[in-house]
Amino acid sequence: MTQYILALDQGTTSSRAILFDHEGKIAGCAAQEFPQHFPQPGWVEHDPNEIWNSQITVARKVLQDFDIKKVRAIGITNQRETTVVWDRKTGEPIAPAIVWQDRRTADYCEELRAAGKAKMICDATGLELDAYFSATKLKWILDHVPGARERARKGALCFGTIDSWLAWKLCGVHVTDVSNASRTMLFNIHLMRWDSDLLQLFDIPEEMLPQVVSSSEEVGSTREALFGHAIPVAGIAGDQQAATFGQACHQPGMVKNTYGTGCFMLMHAGRHPRTSHNRLLSTVGWRVDGATEYMLEGSVFMGGATVQWLRDGLGIIQQSSDVEALANSVPDSGGVFLVPAFVGLGAPHWDPYARGTIVGLTRGSNKAHIARAAVESIAYQSAELLAAMQKDAAMPVTEVRADGGAARNDMLMQFQSDLLGVPVLRPKVTETTALGAAYLAGLAVGFWESQEEVATQWACERRFTPSMGDDQRAELLAKWNRATERAKAWETPL
Repeated sequence: MTQYILALDQGTTSSRAILFDHEGKIAGCAAQEFPQHFPQPGWVEHDPNEIWNSQITVARKVLQDFDIKKVRAIGITNQRETTVVWDRKTGEPIAPAIVWQDRRTADYCEELRAAGKAKMICDATGLELDAYFSATKLKWILDHVPGARERARKGALCFGTIDSWLAWKLCGVHVTDVSNASRTMLFNIHLMRWDSDLLQLFDIPEEMLPQVVSSSEEVGSTREALFGHAIPVAGIAGDQQAATFGQACHQPGMVKNTYGTGCFMLMHAGRHPRTSHNRLLSTVGWRVDGATEYMLEGSVFMGGATVQWLRDGLGIIQQSSDVEALANSVPDSGGVFLVPAFVGLGAPHWDPYARGTIVGLTRGSNKAHIARAAVESIAYQSAELLAAMQKDAAMPVTEVRADGGAARNDMLMQFQSDLLGVPVLRPKVTETTALGAAYLAGLAVGFWESQEEVATQWACERRFTPSMGDDQRAELLAKWNRATERAKAWETPL
């Protein structure tokens, strides 16, 4: 009897549900976008109930043609750092979810930096002091919702990232896995527990924190009313860690880059945290069978979201998939560089006050040049990450495995390989985030026997090899650096 694993892939702009068979092939898929809310410049919010409604809708949709009893387990993967606080009794959120892209706490982060707290935070968590992570978002909610902190101290409120919110709605359990916990800026990645000094620093009651579990273990079963049959939830991982697992980057030195709303490059760093000296993040990859594995990570805030801006903000394309044809209608960007610092710059710059910039415009510039510059900006930012990663790792990277929606763009993948100077490999299954979550859940229930077994299922669909000369690559990267410098520190800290 054919059996399946259901992966719930809750992303920044859409919720997906994908059913995988034992060979790691997609048996069914459904997706639904949900609203983005921008109440003030630099603020990005989601309605947690809209997230849940979209996720349960696509889950039911993908299962409607399958025997529910053939689904062995559910794996959850999610947009990371996005912060939700809800009432433990009613299950209702007390405020909008503050999204990872949100910059409202940037000034508070500067205050902490001025007070000398950055090293303490990095030493414990492996993270840069930045508004990107959950801790300052959670503090903001507790500071601004009347009575919230007191209710939290009494155990009446729950905090969670999106994985916790989904697990609560599905099973009624309050948990998070080690990979998501490591992105909160509250979790000590050396001791593998919530850090009491950081909880005190941010004035966050421990009573509201979820239990930290492994990435591959049964945490509960879905309420029967949801699907008509209880299904074990057996895998949880943040989207980038799940994608790394799904790309079979199970050995130290292997690298993947996900081209989604943002771009996230992760290198497997082994069984011990690796300290970055180039402003990358040290983060937990996953814990499976009691073994914790760590990653080096570089984060780009605006990847595919830059293309969405061309569609929704400028209106020069009707749908995101149109960008490749428009960009390909010109041989190059015509000297135009677009730095998409709409919400600041992530690694390796960590400048929350940078803003989006277009330079190099002439009277001959048109929308095709801007579209091409937008696509190329994704590759330029990722090239910065790999350069920093190679310095930290002190080992040459021989290939990069690519996934995510924008990885289907051949022009982008070729330009990326040219800038990196190494092959970029696109797998046959590009839904590797969902696949990683499925693998983690399937391993927990014996659907797959081992990591070695799932690694054999990875297959390359296309290999992009560098065709650009060293001089041209150096010239383009130098111009990109000049453009980036012009985008930095545009807003003035309060």
